[in-house]
Amino acid sequence: QVQLVESGGGLVQAGGSLRLSCAASGRTFSGYAMGWFRQAPGKEREFVAAISWSGGSTNYADSVKGRFAVSRDNAKNTVYLQMNSLKPEDTAVYYCAARPGVVLVTTRYGYNYWGQGTQVTVSS
Repeated sequence: QVQLVESGGGLVQAGGSLRLSCAASGRTFSGYAMGWFRQAPGKEREFVAAISWSGGSTNYADSVKGRFAVSRDNAKNTVYLQMNSLKPEDTAVYYCAARPGVVLVTTRYGYNYWGQGTQVTVSS
């Protein structure tokens, strides 16, 4: 079992930055690939970014490429999502998720564990 807790969300103006954190506890964190997803009101939960267990491989949704960066610190059992040049359409609840193994997955159905989410609101 892995428990995930997100933090770092908030209200920011368009063009601003936020860094989300996801702290993991439970099983060996380094054995899990991690993902970030988001869900806006009335929309499906969508993939944002993923990172391999080692941090050596990453994957991003086209909508955030060049603006967001995912990273992890296995010594701290934490994964991060640095979000720059934020846009109003980035407004959503952001979730981190974990799945055992080395394969990066971009679908929500590939993840076993989820955090409770953190709200990000970008004002225009």
